[in-house]
Amino acid sequence: MHNYPIGTPGTPWSKEEKKQWRDNQTIKRSYRDEVISRMPQLPFGYDIVQYGALPYDTGRYPLLSIRPATFNPSLPTVLITGGVHGYETSGVQGALKFAREHLASWTDKCNFVIVPCVSPWGYETVNRWNPLALDPNRNFKANSAAPESALLKAMVDDIEEPVHMHIDLHETTDTDNTEFRPALAARDGTSHDIWNIPDGFYLVADSKKVELAFQEAIIHQVRQVTHIAPADEHGKIIGVSLLSDGVIGYDKKALFLCGGLTDAPYVTTTEVYPDSPQATAGVCNDAQVAAIIGGLRFILL
Repeated sequence: MHNYPIGTPGTPWSKEEKKQWRDNQTIKRSYRDEVISRMPQLPFGYDIVQYGALPYDTGRYPLLSIRPATFNPSLPTVLITGGVHGYETSGVQGALKFAREHLASWTDKCNFVIVPCVSPWGYETVNRWNPLALDPNRNFKANSAAPESALLKAMVDDIEEPVHMHIDLHETTDTDNTEFRPALAARDGTSHDIWNIPDGFYLVADSKKVELAFQEAIIHQVRQVTHIAPADEHGKIIGVSLLSDGVIGYDKKALFLCGGLTDAPYVTTTEVYPDSPQATAGVCNDAQVAAIIGGLRFILL
């Protein structure tokens, strides 16, 4: 078991340990400066709509979406989410970059709902969890205790057209092994294996509806921007067997992941590796944009 400075190994955290963890967190960057102020000028017919605010500080953490003023029922609806894990920066900035540079080129083909930053407290404190020591990406369920998850789920459930494609933008980082998995083991009083962090981009499909040609089309598009993560010596990525080059699968609904929010037939989660010596922040953002475009080109064939 990896030692962690809070709690007793083998004993789940009480409210006191969770408070100790929360009290150790500090603001490291500004949601207002890096997200709200970067919301783009939108094409005609699109609005920025606030769908809630986090109760930790409702003024500081409004939850924003980009969506059509009126959905066109003859077009497929596409959901793009970023920042479910606030520390995964390119998910947030990649979603904003797509909205800023590419959205206008696609609005005659799809209805877009874009949520650039699901977890703004996590973005500011560079955290996987919310202040309650909950992972929003394990809490997309009825009566969720995670406000980030509950508010997004309510908004998505109210989308007036069925979602055809959902891309959830994430990263896998070195801090998964150095901080976040050890913290999870400490919180739960269990042991978590340290896994090999894959050097490169990969996708997590929904194992109940893989749609492998869709996943492979995204990998093809991203490969033009950055390298695809190889399998480890066991033929796996983060402990999961490959379905195709750079593609693994999780049961998203069973795990209450963001990718399980809808019944969309085309679903994937991107995973960018920002700590690669071959990567830069710009490359990571571009990889997220390429993933979105690759998915769009496939569903519109």
